Amino acid sequence: MRVTVYEVGPRDGLQNESAVVPVEVKREFVARLAEAGLTTIETTSFVHPKWVPQLADAGELLESLPRVPGVRYPVLVPNEKGLDRALKQGVTDIAIFGSATESFARRNLNRTVESQFEMFAPVVERALAHGVRVRAYVSMCFADPWEGPVAPARVAGVGRRLLDLGCHELSLGDTIGVGTPRQVEDLLDAFAEAGVGPERLAVHFHDTYGQALANTLTALRRGITVVDSSAGGIGGCPYARSATGNLATEDLVWMLDGLGVETGVDVRSLAATSLWLAGILGRPSPSRVVQALARELPDRSRPRIQGKRPEEV
Repeated sequence: MRVTVYEVGPRDGLQNESAVVPVEVKREFVARLAEAGLTTIETTSFVHPKWVPQLADAGELLESLPRVPGVRYPVLVPNEKGLDRALKQGVTDIAIFGSATESFARRNLNRTVESQFEMFAPVVERALAHGVRVRAYVSMCFADPWEGPVAPARVAGVGRRLLDLGCHELSLGDTIGVGTPRQVEDLLDAFAEAGVGPERLAVHFHDTYGQALANTLTALRRGITVVDSSAGGIGGCPYARSATGNLATEDLVWMLDGLGVETGVDVRSLAATSLWLAGILGRPSPSRVVQALARELPDRSRPRIQGKRPEEV
């Protein structure tokens, strides 16, 4: 069995930082992730800088980013203006970000659940016309901090409509990290009833209650082969304050290695990268595997910008 690790650290991780990380650090972060064997690295977002100032340098980053053959560098695109910017940079993969709940749709998209499809439809159509692959995220798949538990059938209905627009893959997000393995099973059952099999789905878990790995294992046993994660466990969601860090890529790969599942990712090289980034961010990595491997990693794990925070660089 082989699992594709969909790395979201440069986008979903860094967008949640209080300080802006310099573009040269982002560039090296992405390069190091590719060196560690990751083949899908969500690099940045073309969201308006007013909403996500941490990623305002998206164009500059992509212009200077060395590309590794065989590695995909998707970017998040919220609307047609974002798509225009992405197409100018020659991107080959984009992602759109939808919501299963009204509260989060209003806060994150300034839309209703229904009207979000009107916004996404021309984005997907134009992207496909340019030969660009489109992934869709659906957030709040298990619970919403303002509305409470979310019915699986409701999520499946939203997800099916996103796929029907022409998206090749749908990532199911446990945005506030409250899901459990039984709820993962119920959600995948709801998608099966809606005619969507595991080959069209990915999972994206946050580790708020320590359930991310258990939820991932449950999804894998149900046929999921694409898992989102963030190097060092960085990230969260700027529009859902109860969301904590993403599932750490190192923790995911360690588990998959132990199961004999192929990923192509060198967990020690990746952990060294997360230690390097943690040094720049000025705080330890929450990843348990990074913490466990820290003493045996080579010197390249140390920050090259010694003792400086992003705002000081």
